[in-house]
Amino acid sequence: MGTSPGDIRLTSATGRWVVLTTVLGSGMALLDSTVVNVALPRIGRDLDADLGVLQWTVNAYMLTLAALILLGGALGDRYGRRRIFVLGVIWFALGSLLCGIAPNGGVLVAARALQGIGGALLTPGSLALIQASFHPDDRSRAVGLWSGLGGVGAAIGPFVGGWLVDGPGWRWVFLLNVPLAVLCVPVALRHVPESRDPTATGRFDVPGAVLGAAALGLVTYALIDATVWAGLAGALVGAVFVLVELRTEKPMLPLSLFRIRQFTAVNLVTLCVYAAFGGFFFLVALQLQVVAGYSALGAGAALLPTTALMLLLSARSGELGDRIGPRIPLTVGPLFCAVGMMLTLRVGVDASYLVDVLPALLVMGLGMVTLVAPLTSTVLASVETGRAGIASGINNAAARAAGLLAVAALPLLAGMGPEAYRSATAFDEAFRLAIPMCAGILVAGALIAWGTVRVPPEGVDVCHPECKVSCGVAAPPLEPQPQRKG
Repeated sequence: MGTSPGDIRLTSATGRWVVLTTVLGSGMALLDSTVVNVALPRIGRDLDADLGVLQWTVNAYMLTLAALILLGGALGDRYGRRRIFVLGVIWFALGSLLCGIAPNGGVLVAARALQGIGGALLTPGSLALIQASFHPDDRSRAVGLWSGLGGVGAAIGPFVGGWLVDGPGWRWVFLLNVPLAVLCVPVALRHVPESRDPTATGRFDVPGAVLGAAALGLVTYALIDATVWAGLAGALVGAVFVLVELRTEKPMLPLSLFRIRQFTAVNLVTLCVYAAFGGFFFLVALQLQVVAGYSALGAGAALLPTTALMLLLSARSGELGDRIGPRIPLTVGPLFCAVGMMLTLRVGVDASYLVDVLPALLVMGLGMVTLVAPLTSTVLASVETGRAGIASGINNAAARAAGLLAVAALPLLAGMGPEAYRSATAFDEAFRLAIPMCAGILVAGALIAWGTVRVPPEGVDVCHPECKVSCGVAAPPLEPQPQRKG
């Protein structure tokens, strides 16, 4: 059986090795998107860190990942998808090792930023390798297997994180990535064929990537530290970023896509939905432990119904959205999520899991199931088929940016002080202010969807999602570029 790009069969030994290494690589990044929240109280206690450090522990990773994920895909197309994927896995593992041995909050935050860079290299690379390596007859099944197994990793992330925190300790949340990388890299080098996009030429949009990261970083800093000058500087850098992207021949973020009404509308919905999700999962993991008295394992296990529902029902939700159109799911889904979030206001001291916690998370999960798959489908259908990959990448980056800004802004808006998470009373009061804000953002997303999202005209050739099964808690699933030989 040949091992050239585009020739590998899924039933072959090489095919199984390719799936294994790409799932291991992307699984590390997916786990880190969901696993860290349950470790935050223990991290804060052990490192004597305030709430700002805990916010940066989440956001430093999301910042570099969101800002660089589009550039990571372009690097793979140019220099070799396997090469950039392997570099990303090694980089991610080194960042994880530094997180695991961090002596203080400052080192941990810096290491999380390094992790995010590695994630930006390996996440698009893992999907591109699947798409480029397999025979056309097996490609869809391989992508489906990759997305399904990756979804399992994301779904069980909070449970695994809680088990590690209560067992060997929170540092193993990060150190676990090192042996996974040690297994992943040799398999990739031995079994995955190298591939490139021969049409990928010209300069990389490095200025755009740097300016985008700087703008996000400054705004995040302004929100976490309540610093006006950083907010003004972030707005200024953001304006420069837009000008650069408009004038660059091959921009990282093609702003011309936003002239498409449907594409702009669905990305506004994405911003609302994932801002609410990012803020909610950050806050509820702390509420369960700081206020309700759950262990880290208990908090992680409590969140399993939400992610399990997404994993089990996402494919059926996508089929339903195809039949009835995206407008109703993208309106009803956020409203369900808003109701689920408001139900978590019942989670207080000595909360009953069956009465107070589980109903809220089941409603939340049903809402997420309803909206995430149609969200991806609508993004892809809003652009011509040849631009579906970049449209998916932009949507994924927008979701991550929305989540990091919400984690930065909500504690400020709810009046959380630096030590709020150390006091059950203080945190509970702020939680009860912040959750209605998250629910309000979801209602705004539902209104935008109802007023702007439409079914594509009949006869128009649209790209349909290949990732049928997903657990898009941190961001919608990435979709592959239309395949070209390379």
